[in-house]
Amino acid sequence: MAVAGHKIPRRVEQHGRKCYLFPTDTTGRENCRKVVDEAVEVFGGHIDILFNNAAFQTMVEDIKNLGEDQWLHTFNTNIHPIFYLSKYALKRGSVIINNASINAYTGRPDLLDYTSTKGTIVGKGILVNAVAPEPVWTPLIPATMTNDAQKYEIATCVVFLAAADSSCISGQTIHCNGGTIVSG
Repeated sequence: MAVAGHKIPRRVEQHGRKCYLFPTDTTGRENCRKVVDEAVEVFGGHIDILFNNAAFQTMVEDIKNLGEDQWLHTFNTNIHPIFYLSKYALKRGSVIINNASINAYTGRPDLLDYTSTKGTIVGKGILVNAVAPEPVWTPLIPATMTNDAQKYEIATCVVFLAAADSSCISGQTIHCNGGTIVSG
């Protein structure tokens, strides 16, 4: 089902696959359960690949300016849905891919809450894989490049982790960050 303004459903459907968008707020566990139930109902059977990609961030220059409500909202958006969606979707043979960030390895004092959540994604010890991209989407890209020239390296990494070719990779983080050297 294509949604006006969304390019991804059209791209998926051009390759003979179904794409269904189910917009919801995943900060609540009941909505996470609804997402999984809806996906199982629409596509039948079970979920083979789960890509946890929701995130929230707001720059704050000083920890004194980081409000408790923002801290809670960031964790409710970036961490809790990973747990709930994974728990409700998990079955033997499933692939779970979490979107972490380069910030989990390099740190960002101006994104303390966001960086903390991304470190939690990488360090939680569950045998799933993650991608840790750097910030790659800027207004400069669509303003200066045609759609065909724009790169989708992060999506390619996610597709690789979801494919059978990566079945022996577990508990790893792929740093799709343009060559930035990180420890970890």
